[in-house]
Amino acid sequence: MQSQDVAPRPAPSSSDPVVDVEQAEAALVEHYPRLVRLAYLVLPPSLGRNRRVVTAHALTQRALPRGRTPAPVIPAQSTGRDGDPGYAFVRLQVLRTALEAGLPLRRAAFPKRSQLPPLLPQVWGLRLFPRSGGADELALDQRLSALSGPARAAYVLRGLEELSDDDVHSILDSAGCADPDAALSEADDVSATQYPLLDSPEFDPCSLQARPTDLMRRRQHTKAALAAAAALAVCGTLLGLPGDGWAPDGAAAPVYAQNPAAEAALDPAGLARVAPTAWETSARTDFSVWPARGDLTGDKALLRRALAVWARPGESVQVSATPGTQSGGPSGPPQLLYAGTVDSARVVILYDGLRIARYAEPKDGTKGAALDFARVDDAGRSEASALVLDRADGNVRYLTAPWVTTAAERNLLKPDAGATGLKLTGGVTAPLAGPATQTGACTSWNVLQLTDSTGTHVATDLGELIPARLTTGRPGSPHEVSGAQALRAWAPYACSLGSLRSAGVRNVNAWAYARQPLPGAGEAGSAEWVCTRAETWRGGGTRVLAQFHTPGGAYGAIVAKAENVPACGAKDPHVLAGVLWKSETGSWYLLAAGSRATSSISTTGGVRASARGGLLAVRAEQGARAELKGVLDDGRPIGGLG
Repeated sequence: MQSQDVAPRPAPSSSDPVVDVEQAEAALVEHYPRLVRLAYLVLPPSLGRNRRVVTAHALTQRALPRGRTPAPVIPAQSTGRDGDPGYAFVRLQVLRTALEAGLPLRRAAFPKRSQLPPLLPQVWGLRLFPRSGGADELALDQRLSALSGPARAAYVLRGLEELSDDDVHSILDSAGCADPDAALSEADDVSATQYPLLDSPEFDPCSLQARPTDLMRRRQHTKAALAAAAALAVCGTLLGLPGDGWAPDGAAAPVYAQNPAAEAALDPAGLARVAPTAWETSARTDFSVWPARGDLTGDKALLRRALAVWARPGESVQVSATPGTQSGGPSGPPQLLYAGTVDSARVVILYDGLRIARYAEPKDGTKGAALDFARVDDAGRSEASALVLDRADGNVRYLTAPWVTTAAERNLLKPDAGATGLKLTGGVTAPLAGPATQTGACTSWNVLQLTDSTGTHVATDLGELIPARLTTGRPGSPHEVSGAQALRAWAPYACSLGSLRSAGVRNVNAWAYARQPLPGAGEAGSAEWVCTRAETWRGGGTRVLAQFHTPGGAYGAIVAKAENVPACGAKDPHVLAGVLWKSETGSWYLLAAGSRATSSISTTGGVRASARGGLLAVRAEQGARAELKGVLDDGRPIGGLG
């Protein structure tokens, strides 16, 4: 068999056009089967079909440039894929490396990467090869195997790529072929009438058959490998164990790496602790000024376990995080907020400036430990007034901020009933019934009422570490739920808070945006339209509900809802919603209401009507469906919520 050397690649001119990585990648992905077939045909058959298949894929996958690179000259008459500089580049790279792979190894020279068995892709326990063709394909393969690598490349470029001899000569020269003319002349030894066979499945390394390797030899090798792996595992375990073992870290997983920064973050002695009176003089009133409280703040073993589990939670640890909250370890020593015994558990609360981490373990061991995370970045005074310390038997205990003076429990469904005081012991409240555990009919919704020197505010437990703050009023200027009027405003809509559980909610505002006289009910029969908007700690995932409350009704009805919309918020304090309502006489009406700045409302679909102003009431059929549209005072259109 003849052989020809591959010459070094000539240095490109600085004025040549360039190919971007993205352009080359797009061409490679689009024409991947053709490029792999090209590599397979150029590679020497002496490699064997299995290695030729794997090497063809490896060479093609390595054809991308490392950055912007000069583009090869594209034949002037080329169209389609050949007119794409990205395709021309990756084809040239595949051809160059396939020719290099066919060169004999020399003792004096270090082998090129393409001459070695590929690292990727790899297939274990199987031999892969293209589907067998007919006698013509077999004969062609034998004739090609008798050619040199450059001659095979010339034949394939002529037949598979349909290029002229001048174009083939140019590409071979660019690929580093020392004598393209000789390669073209040698390729003439194989008849051009067999060009169509190059598209045969016989030469398609992307459509493969699989057969097992030598099973007996593989069994012997497997036994030897298992014995070696077992010995290595024993040695690695002995060498990797820290001096005092893993036991001090409790339910934490094994140490990943030992370095000064990681060890400093997990050292109990490095925990930040704030003075009990720091909040009184600090410009900030958030979790950063909370002092360390609890009866176990000096238990270094407990604190070490909490830090270790935070960094490396083991498989037995139950980990939870509010949506959008990262659960990775702290980047530096966190701040200790609490360490103590709560009911039947030992609890540690830590703060790293962005997150609250709560570690809890049973009193009698570390089995069943839990780790919870909540995002609290940019928390204000009201939002940093309390966090959930423990849940047990449907009750909740809170740890309150040092500025909280009194705590109370209140049923939001009964605004006229008084609040029940909760005893504070070291900032920890007595247990109160949590609404997050209720099932069946909603008969009560207990909330936490906190008072400090600035006033009173209300928060509700939604199944997460940080209770959600409740407010009322127009978007952009809400106020705390403190007086009788604000409590009554929330009462019909309290049970709708159940739909917000475990959503990472930061605060919920209820805005009574319209009152609408009901048809035939007189002045005393006016319904209330309320929009409740839940903001989250992560910013996204906001939820908006439009609710309709008729006179004498215990609860508001959710008539429309939407997520991730600006409606009913500070950036877009407008909303429009509608409902089909049945009067006492049995007549059905379509009722719609927009916020104060709505100048007109119209409906299309099953009900066609329009009205000036922000209210619409029109007779309708039961089950009718209509689309709402409105116009604001400034001329902007507004659609129905949801």
